Amino acid sequence: MLESINERYSRQIILPGFGEAAQQKLRQAKVCIVGMGALGCPALQYLTAAGVGNMGIVDGDVVQLHNLHRQPLFFSNEVGALKVMVAKQKMQQLNPLVNITDYPFHIHPKNALQILSEYDIVIDATDNFPTKYLLNDACVILQKPLVYGAVSQYEGQVSIFNNNLNGGKNIQYRDVFPDPAATANIQSCEQAGVLGVLPGIIGTLQATEVIKFITGMGKLLDGRLLTYRSLETQFYEIELTKNANAVNINVNEFQQTDYQHICNAASTEESLSVDQFKQMLQQQLLFVVDVREMGELPHVNFVDHQIPYSQIIQAENNLHIPVTNKNICIICQQGVRSRNAATIFQSKTLQKIFHLQGGLNAYFNS
Repeated sequence: MLESINERYSRQIILPGFGEAAQQKLRQAKVCIVGMGALGCPALQYLTAAGVGNMGIVDGDVVQLHNLHRQPLFFSNEVGALKVMVAKQKMQQLNPLVNITDYPFHIHPKNALQILSEYDIVIDATDNFPTKYLLNDACVILQKPLVYGAVSQYEGQVSIFNNNLNGGKNIQYRDVFPDPAATANIQSCEQAGVLGVLPGIIGTLQATEVIKFITGMGKLLDGRLLTYRSLETQFYEIELTKNANAVNINVNEFQQTDYQHICNAASTEESLSVDQFKQMLQQQLLFVVDVREMGELPHVNFVDHQIPYSQIIQAENNLHIPVTNKNICIICQQGVRSRNAATIFQSKTLQKIFHLQGGLNAYFNS
């Protein structure tokens, strides 16, 4: 048996600095993946193949035809089957040495703490803001590290939150996104679309962070938000810092919180559609603030002021709001950072703050 185990993992074990000690750490580890979709599938496949000994997979959804272009773990004849059941069966065939526990239902405040408490590290492979805030708060309460991933259209993000081990920076999701985004202002993959290979890349990066965390190898994406832009084959990082004003929720508050309602209700600023934005630009009614990082493409000639979103987060308490007699509209690439920046701006001024819904992607695709 030992010889067969060593043969299965031999290409990992022979790596410099890895060895049997790191493989043993993987075998003893417990990893929970919430979301068995486009991010969760590749993360599960690679962690199972790598020999993570105990995996939990949480998802109440069934396989649908429109999933298949970005979830190649599933096949056409499995449409209608529970994702976690299909995934578990296939992973047991891939690596029978791995114990997989399936949770064929959605995570919510009444079951999250009980489920996640059984694991060493959690992967956020979800595709909606309510569950991302829920997972963050649960992991903060349980002091579990959370590997964050998100995708939209041609761009994806990865980071590791709530890491307080071995000098970790202990930054949480709410430090970066302090206020829930209004669901109505954010396009889902169903609305905005997503390049099929993109979540495969992001989910694999999430699996990589988990392996690094378990084995203690390398430098984690702790305090760093990695963004990948597939059309430019471009990676860039945003340095993250603690937000003194970030909300911390206790157990009682967590179990009583309706995360779906909070995200549906959240919106202190107003969004502009692309048509409204173009019309107001033509009428010279807008002062446009670009919150993308320096060097992000494409360049646009209608920007009046640029302040990177990372600087907005770091200088939130001393943020300078441009003085103008025009309406301020904040833009970014996809509309997520601009929406969060608009909320911060709005809390500092009585002037109405707008943001471009869907960002420059929507602008150039209109």
